[in-house]
Amino acid sequence: MELRVLRYFLTVAREGSITKAANFLHVTQPTLSRQLKDLEEDLGKKLFIRRSHSIALTNEGILLKKRAEEIIYMTDKLKTEFSSMKETVSGDVYIGGGETDAIRHIARIVKELQISYPNVRYHLYSGNEEDVTDRLDRGMLDFGILIEPADLSKYNHLKIPAKDLWGVVMRKDSPLAEKATIQAEDLFSLPLICSRQVMNQTYSKNEFADWFGENLDKLNVVTTYNLAYNASILVEEGIGYAITLDKIVNTSEESNLCFKPLEPRLESGLNLVWKKHQVFSAASDLFLHAIQAKFSS
Repeated sequence: MELRVLRYFLTVAREGSITKAANFLHVTQPTLSRQLKDLEEDLGKKLFIRRSHSIALTNEGILLKKRAEEIIYMTDKLKTEFSSMKETVSGDVYIGGGETDAIRHIARIVKELQISYPNVRYHLYSGNEEDVTDRLDRGMLDFGILIEPADLSKYNHLKIPAKDLWGVVMRKDSPLAEKATIQAEDLFSLPLICSRQVMNQTYSKNEFADWFGENLDKLNVVTTYNLAYNASILVEEGIGYAITLDKIVNTSEESNLCFKPLEPRLESGLNLVWKKHQVFSAASDLFLHAIQAKFSS
């Protein structure tokens, strides 16, 4: 199975038409059709449902599309890493993490590195702990930012000198907006919008569950989210109150939302993690040394 054929396959899947894909790839339609037929014979599976003017993927085709995207992504990433192994450091650094104001610490280091290494590019991926660790394990990310508590046993890690504060985002016309802090009993009767990561964690490793204690099952969670911006829109529309971290939702004077911290105060630490025995590209190694020098001091 050649990478060129996988790229052909992905183009056809994207265009939904062999004719359109052939025009895009600058190959003849018979040539492209023959390549796809050879691919199906090689795999022993039918990949397309062929219609008069379009095609659709079979279940096997959908699976191949997912795997082919990963293979092409990793191949391109590997080429970039090898091309960066020159006297002048260049290349790409892939970082994943949840929404957190602590990304400012990463941004400041990136800004300093840009002065001396302008050819290094940085790619940020937003996701919860499960998303980020899955991509780390598959080599699609170099580093992850995990909010505590998190399972760090599989990774090298470095504590980020910052903590995230938990609280509730609500409309400014809410009765609770008059309070300085929010206690557990304030939330029991309210429609709540909670992070999926928070709700899916086991109680033993969930600081939020510990904060509520035995009353956690009294919560009326009407919606879950993994991006706080989306949660803030739900709050604006009056769907509920979002339990989230401070400084990641717009609660400025111009906004009709406000943030109230939990009482007792609940904070979460953060760690930068990477796979044990990871072989880094020159760009990623440069970034790691800069992070270690800054955070260790």
